[in-house]
Amino acid sequence: MICRFLPKRAILALLSMGLLASCFHKKYETPITKNTQQPDKVLFDQAVHDIEHGKYEVARISLQTLMNTYESSEYLAKAKLAIADSWYREGGPNGLAQAEAEYKDFKLFYPNMPEAAEAQNRVCDIHYKQMDKSDRDWSQTLRAEEECRTLLIEFPNSKFAPVAAQRLRNIQESLAEHEYVVGHFYHQRDMNPAAANRLDALVQQYPLYSKADEALFEAGDSYSKMGPRFRQKAGEMFAQIVREYPLSARADDAKKRLEDMEMPVPQVDQTAYARMKYEQENYRRPGLLARSTRFLRGSPDVSHAAKSGQPTMTDPKPTIPASVPVVSAMDSGGTSGTGTGTTDVTATPVSGSSALDKNPDARSRGGAASTTDANQGLPTNRDAELKKLREKQAKQQKKLQKKKNKEQNQQQPATTPATAPNNAPAASNPQPSSSATPQSSSQNPPQMQ
Repeated sequence: MICRFLPKRAILALLSMGLLASCFHKKYETPITKNTQQPDKVLFDQAVHDIEHGKYEVARISLQTLMNTYESSEYLAKAKLAIADSWYREGGPNGLAQAEAEYKDFKLFYPNMPEAAEAQNRVCDIHYKQMDKSDRDWSQTLRAEEECRTLLIEFPNSKFAPVAAQRLRNIQESLAEHEYVVGHFYHQRDMNPAAANRLDALVQQYPLYSKADEALFEAGDSYSKMGPRFRQKAGEMFAQIVREYPLSARADDAKKRLEDMEMPVPQVDQTAYARMKYEQENYRRPGLLARSTRFLRGSPDVSHAAKSGQPTMTDPKPTIPASVPVVSAMDSGGTSGTGTGTTDVTATPVSGSSALDKNPDARSRGGAASTTDANQGLPTNRDAELKKLREKQAKQQKKLQKKKNKEQNQQQPATTPATAPNNAPAASNPQPSSSATPQSSSQNPPQMQ
């Protein structure tokens, strides 16, 4: 359009000026372009091509060569991340373990790069894809929860944060399902203290759980069966259903239980009402194929997981059933303390000589220890039956000793005549020893000298 209003001479002049300018100025070549022949870029492009075509080992060799040869290359960080990506794409237990190690090394060396959040997201994804069902081994589920929390804490403004938050809600849905199955088992078998403790702690730790209302109702029912002392606790469970889960199918039952217990019915929390309304509107039921093949999958069913709300960012704390009595703490003067009790165990070194130095162990004296020493070594608070047994053993030992002495006295006269001829020449025979000489000489003839 502009050329239509310009004269032909002006157009020719502009063309000639452009030709002259091209003769005096060379085109600027960008040092890093797609078609550049720089060796580090060539190595990186070749490694990316190998990764895309499944040649992971060859790609890692090229990337490692780049990192060892060109230490100041701008592709150094990308090469390290590409090595981790190659292990991640290769898959398998060994590949995923190597990928996790490489991603964490990348975070360690380049914590301020935007790719650090991507590396942490991949670590979370590695454990998330290896999760088992809620009734099986949950070690990978706990690792996935830890890594997703790390991503939300270290990179809260990252583009991966919303994805990690939803994964964390799915993970906690699986963990809560495991706790609910155990608590429901206790409730069905009237193990009320265990059921109430498990289900109550479940809702406190995972309030976004899809069956939190059912867990609260069973916990309240378990508390109500534990006696009037837990009536207030049961009322709190039913009131929490009415207040925080107003659209639940258990809301009407909870109101009725509160009216029967003559306890006030609380008002509905509007924030909780809006959240439950959003969950019902955004729920997507799995298809027929997904529901029919659910038993073939090893991953947990997280279709009922919450789509909104802040996931829990703290680990669960150990709880004690409400039926366990609290031991009152006693101070040093013997008066009652705070009543909270203590579970701490402390150990201090013994100073000075111990009781073993003063009273050595009876076993070190050998088997010939006297009965008196044994009785003296007995503690004063020993059981009476043990003391009777020791006395009985001592009496039997005395009887055996008396019997042995009696047998020795009876055998003494019988052994004296037998031994008399041997002792006669030395003790009782006053005759000279010459009288025995002829007799011995008559029986034994003299030998020739």
